[in-house]
Amino acid sequence: MYATERHAHITRSLTDRGRVSVVDLARDLGVTTETIRRDLDAMEEQGVLRRVHGGAVPSRGGSTTEVSIAERTSVNSGAKDAIARRALEVITQGWRGSVLFDAGSTAAAVARLMGDRVATTGAQVDAVTHAVPVAHALSTVPGIDLTVLGGQVRGITAAAVGPSTVDALRSLRPDLAFVGTNGIAAGFGLSTPDPAEAAVKAAIVRAARRVIVLADADKMGVESLVSFADIADIDVLVTDAPLGAELSDVLAAADVEVWLA
Repeated sequence: MYATERHAHITRSLTDRGRVSVVDLARDLGVTTETIRRDLDAMEEQGVLRRVHGGAVPSRGGSTTEVSIAERTSVNSGAKDAIARRALEVITQGWRGSVLFDAGSTAAAVARLMGDRVATTGAQVDAVTHAVPVAHALSTVPGIDLTVLGGQVRGITAAAVGPSTVDALRSLRPDLAFVGTNGIAAGFGLSTPDPAEAAVKAAIVRAARRVIVLADADKMGVESLVSFADIADIDVLVTDAPLGAELSDVLAAADVEVWLA
């Protein structure tokens, strides 16, 4: 089991129980208590938990704050729709290919507008997603063949996560991926609060031939708990406002295109 998967289990256990013990985690995960102690030390350094005698308790911090998909959908909805329309310009007249959709409210906006783009361009799209809202939006669109990846669905994002989801992504090589992020910063790259979500996002970035990141202005300069990709790993950033000088310079040095909605 990878460290990221252990950390995801520890995070879920903290959420469910309010406290975890080294002995119980070692037994549940089939690893040594020394491994768990190292994991807890690392997670404490990241700010996700606080060590106590025999285990750990949650440490509430900004980097781990996560808003539900239902709440996020209503926040900056105009900006997200504008970003979605701009991102869909990658689907040109007569385009044929495969598209991988990440979870998130802006990716869901792309999915909602995909039908009009397909109808306008005559595109034929093989779509893949692990996100329930995206799958719902795409399921009845003519011209789209949809595959939904399985896994344990997190209620807060309505998206599948876990080893089976990551394994399924390893076997894919889509032409495009629309990727959401909770933060994008010059030094830390792209990040999200939850380790399990980060593992899936990292797998999506590795899989796709072309990675298109969707991020409104509120995400700029933000560092969430877990980095899942470097700036150099992406191809296009679609956003709704001009960027600061530092982030602009890093994106330009990495040859990342910036599309303003």
